[in-house]
Amino acid sequence: MTSLTLDAQALYQELLKAMRQMLAAYTQPPLLVGVASGGVWLAERLHADLGLAGKPGVLSSSMHRDDFSKRGLAPSEPTLLPIDVNGAHLIVVDDVLYTGRTVRAVLNELFDYGRPASVKLVVLVDRGGRELPVQADLAIARVYLPDSQSLELARSPDGDLSFQVQER
Repeated sequence: MTSLTLDAQALYQELLKAMRQMLAAYTQPPLLVGVASGGVWLAERLHADLGLAGKPGVLSSSMHRDDFSKRGLAPSEPTLLPIDVNGAHLIVVDDVLYTGRTVRAVLNELFDYGRPASVKLVVLVDRGGRELPVQADLAIARVYLPDSQSLELARSPDGDLSFQVQER
């Protein structure tokens, strides 16, 4: 495991600033929904730092993965949506956008719960390599890694964020 020279803490601060601007466009704050697991960490932290009421949601991709036969059922937090999503505005938060397959899976999961008025995608890092036509509404950083490597957000016990690069 090697470290990438991306400063996750600094990128989070940029994300927080951009989210304040994004939220200004809404008459009612949208629901932040984190993609398990790194996206959940970001959504929880954003939710607290933005002073939003209630709790952020959680979306699991495990039941809608198109690579289930290769990956199996990966351990994941279950989906938890604290509001009725029908007609609601949502911001889906994830740590790293890569092929677009996780986003496709969580959107399928989300629509199992209802039909939101709008869904925006916010990511800390877009690493390119898309296999599906998925684009983030907001990406704080863009990096390019070979397919042989994965980029993951890590969280220390005290809540500090960092990135790890792993060989597949």
